[in-house]
Amino acid sequence: MLNTNILNINPDTVCFIIAKAKEFHAKEEVTFRESIPESEYEYDWSQILADHDDDLTFAEVKHVIEDLEPDQQIDLLTLMYVGRGDFDINEWSDARKEAKSNLAPNLTGYLLSKPLIADYLEKALELLGYSCEE
Repeated sequence: MLNTNILNINPDTVCFIIAKAKEFHAKEEVTFRESIPESEYEYDWSQILADHDDDLTFAEVKHVIEDLEPDQQIDLLTLMYVGRGDFDINEWSDARKEAKSNLAPNLTGYLLSKPLIADYLEKALELLGYSCEE
């Protein structure tokens, strides 16, 4: 049985990031550059950075994520992997090892480049017995 007290990050912090991700992805008038990206990775980055350099929601969530300890950032990425279905919740330690080896220098940009990041994080929290509902 999985120990659900495995998080190094406060679930309330994750819920804040979820709320900001939803707010960020709900915005309209995103523009994309005219050149076609050569890879999915490049497309993700073009999506997240399109007209968002001065976005206050992005800046706010970036500040929160950058202030996290490395173990907390790793857990945030692990939550994405589990919520996305890359790993089963019982494979937490494997997911965490993968997250640790793939921790992006710009974690905020990487996470917010995923349009369903809020859903992934919410699902993973639910699997651990947490909820963002008040």
